[in-house]
Amino acid sequence: MKKVLGTIVAVVVLMACGSGEGKKEATATAATETKAVAAAPKPLSENPDYQKGLALVAGSDCLTCHKTSEKLIGPAYKDVAAKYEATESNIKMLASKVIKGGSGVWGAIPMTPHPQIKVEDAEAMVKYVLLLKK
Repeated sequence: MKKVLGTIVAVVVLMACGSGEGKKEATATAATETKAVAAAPKPLSENPDYQKGLALVAGSDCLTCHKTSEKLIGPAYKDVAAKYEATESNIKMLASKVIKGGSGVWGAIPMTPHPQIKVEDAEAMVKYVLLLKK
């Protein structure tokens, strides 16, 4: 009886130790899935730059001349996003155009200056527009 019990205990211990292949595979799969979830981009609506910029654009007169997907008086926001990379220098340049106005890049009709808009707000608006590239 002792031999049988000892053999059973030895087999259970060996099985518990096992090779660990299944556990390693499960751990690797879980790690891969975690990386995929972490790498997945958040929806635009969860991006703070998008939210702030959208609120500022909605509260301004921008939509009088611009639409998101089609040209109105000025270019569509998606066309602006396609033309400019979201670099710090482009953000500053475009924010300056929002404040000072501009003409010639998108045709003969000039963009009205908006001197009442703060630089940081104009930059947030530009960041919102450039996020529409995605």
